[in-house]
Amino acid sequence: MPTTYWDYVRVEELLRLQGGLDGDERALSNHEVVFITVHQVFELWFKLAIREIVFLRDVFARSVVEETAIASALRSLDRIVRVLSVANQHWTVVESINTRDYLEFRDKLFPASGFQSAQMREMEILLGLEEGDRVGLGGEGQWKEALRSLDGGESPALRRVELRLHDRPTLREAVDAWLFRTPIRGSGPADPADAEAVDGFVREYLDAVRRTTLGLLEQRLDARLPEPARDAIRERYRKEIASAEAWLAPDDPRRRRIRAAILFLESYRELPLLAGPRRVLDQLVEVEQALLVFRQRHARMVERVIGRRVGTGGSTGVQYLDETAIAYRIFKDLWAARTYLLPPPALPRLPDAAFYDFRPPA
Repeated sequence: MPTTYWDYVRVEELLRLQGGLDGDERALSNHEVVFITVHQVFELWFKLAIREIVFLRDVFARSVVEETAIASALRSLDRIVRVLSVANQHWTVVESINTRDYLEFRDKLFPASGFQSAQMREMEILLGLEEGDRVGLGGEGQWKEALRSLDGGESPALRRVELRLHDRPTLREAVDAWLFRTPIRGSGPADPADAEAVDGFVREYLDAVRRTTLGLLEQRLDARLPEPARDAIRERYRKEIASAEAWLAPDDPRRRRIRAAILFLESYRELPLLAGPRRVLDQLVEVEQALLVFRQRHARMVERVIGRRVGTGGSTGVQYLDETAIAYRIFKDLWAARTYLLPPPALPRLPDAAFYDFRPPA
């Protein structure tokens, strides 16, 4: 059926949505229209990101993730990073509103808050943010209360979030299951000798960590330093070794295998069958980093425009935003693994590297 650009994109409907609470854009200042428009744009970007996160979750939730699916996942991860990166730039437009201009219409927002963005909460849930890691808004679970209607009833935002809380697995859970199945030295978790293969890799890897770290220690110890300073340096490197040993020896054997798989993929990334999966891990960190930057840019925008006032929704404002930027880590093992990666010459020799080559059909 023939159509026009304005009908396909629904331009006229879209341009009628910037009228604020009264629906009359003519009664608003340019500053208020900027504020409304940019936040609407954020919600549209969030919508796109959520679609891609759901797609990724569904890919990694499969019992077998084919190489072709990895390529699709990488395209999706790249799109999320681009979406969030562009969204981050929009804070500069909000910063064109100075303090006095914003205060002219800020009272209209009470008790609304950016925290009530259901789609931001959906992204956190879908990615896999754990309940215990949330920065508090009162008692346990109180963050959902902020999504209720003004009369205390259920709102569209609360319904959206409640549905998403039951939409499992999360992306992190799906990726963890995929990592758990990752062959380590050619061995999968269903193989009878898998525990021995994983133990062997972990043991050799930790030996390499100790050798490398102690070698660095010897290089860093300057004979001209006083002995207390030398002791402090020794203690830092001892703690780094102990940290690696503890990280690879969690109480949960499943978590141990996941962490070993992360180090394995990162360490031998040049092997053909590992290049794509390793890139997935890197892109997951990049997605989370882009989301952390979004939180940080939000905090700096708020501090620049209104300082450290109490938020319109009653939160601590900038302090709350800063706390989320520090505390919210979803793919914790992917971040932690960076501490323990080794330079290629220090890596244990991989005896069965050919297992990870592409093979022609038989």
